[in-house]
Amino acid sequence: MQFNKRLISVAAVVAMAAALFYGSTCKMRTVEEENAERPHLWFEKTDTIYFYYTDDAMTNFINSAAVTFGEREDVRVIPVLTADSEYLEALNQASLHSDQVPDAYIISNDSLEKAYLAGLAEEIRDEAGVCSEANFPAAALSAVNYQGKTVAYPLSYETSALAYNETYLAEWAAQIAQKDLLNAGEDLASAEHESGIPVDEAALAALTEEYFQRAVPATVDDILNIANTFDVPQGVDVLKWDVTDIFYNYWIVGNYMIVGGDAGDDESQVSINNPETIRCLEVYKALNQFFFIESDTVTYDSVLQDFIDGKSVFTIVTTDAAARLAAAKESGELTFDYGIAMMPDVSPDLQSRSMSVTKTVAVNGYSDNKELANRFAAYLVTECADSLYERSGKVSANRNAELQNGPLQVFLLEYGESVPLPKMMETGNFWLQLERLFSSVWNGADVTAMVEELNSQILSQMEAAR
Repeated sequence: MQFNKRLISVAAVVAMAAALFYGSTCKMRTVEEENAERPHLWFEKTDTIYFYYTDDAMTNFINSAAVTFGEREDVRVIPVLTADSEYLEALNQASLHSDQVPDAYIISNDSLEKAYLAGLAEEIRDEAGVCSEANFPAAALSAVNYQGKTVAYPLSYETSALAYNETYLAEWAAQIAQKDLLNAGEDLASAEHESGIPVDEAALAALTEEYFQRAVPATVDDILNIANTFDVPQGVDVLKWDVTDIFYNYWIVGNYMIVGGDAGDDESQVSINNPETIRCLEVYKALNQFFFIESDTVTYDSVLQDFIDGKSVFTIVTTDAAARLAAAKESGELTFDYGIAMMPDVSPDLQSRSMSVTKTVAVNGYSDNKELANRFAAYLVTECADSLYERSGKVSANRNAELQNGPLQVFLLEYGESVPLPKMMETGNFWLQLERLFSSVWNGADVTAMVEELNSQILSQMEAAR
């Protein structure tokens, strides 16, 4: 495929212009003054790095970073927005046949093996110790690890969490508290009506608060308990989510269906057909009996909108929901209190584990400016981390960013315990196959048979690749 049309954003030109303006003011000063403050004069500056990316939502963030880094380092950083179709091939062609060799670029963690083996990524030169637990959670560090080497810097991530309608949970807590008091022989309503004695509102309030504090579910069983005991308003579902997308389903099996280990690069760590996975999928299959979600009509946008409209108590969301829910609350479209929680465990003895995808910054093995590219990459994921969400809507993988944003801090906790998308090329279609498995199980297929089939397919693919 020919990639003759490379889109260099207008803001990148602005970045260059800013550097030119800065340089012109410096040239008015004496050579002695320039040499005293910095080792290289502007007009001697020749270092230029090209930074490739595919998501236009990142343009504002990258251009701003290019300007500030360029001014500080006396270099030129040229952002290049290119098509995401056959992205690695485009990087390869640009590396071999272009005068705009990508020195660093953004890439999903699941493509790092392919990039590394093609020479398009190499072990980073992390002299400042950026890639450490002080800056990033475990999942981020696993995502950029390949065969024991750190081959990229973690930039942003995506994972799933549970959104809940806090107002409905308060109503449920009040209902259960009143039922419990009634069952204990205290008919509050009749007592007040027949004897004129005030209802023991204090006891009711205390019990309601006790139940409310435990209302956010720790397990799927807790959700089912709410479904069985809550007299929800007409037209309201207890739980509704996009059952067609593996991203919102994987948490069910994530702790037990292992493909490549935590780093997603170890062929010896593959465990698909195991008792725990089958038990988890049996729970998933049973959920259809409680929630009756039509897989051929539901979408992520539709279930999130239903949640905003007050038509569900719980739904499963990704990080984009943090901003969308906040905006809906501010505009008045969302009229209730809500919260974000970590995904519940499948059961008291079966843990859940969400999937995550990490966008990383890799340094091209073909670059002639690797040291500079490493410095810019490190700059993006550390000093620029706090501006990433505001400028792009993407959530920084840096644990020190967005410390005041409560919902994003919950997502960060979920991310830290998540399973990064595997890097092994032999299992590249695993997620499509797993998505089909979930769809079949949701619609009643035999769990054991489906798991055995998937296991056989993946092992056959790995054997054929050896």
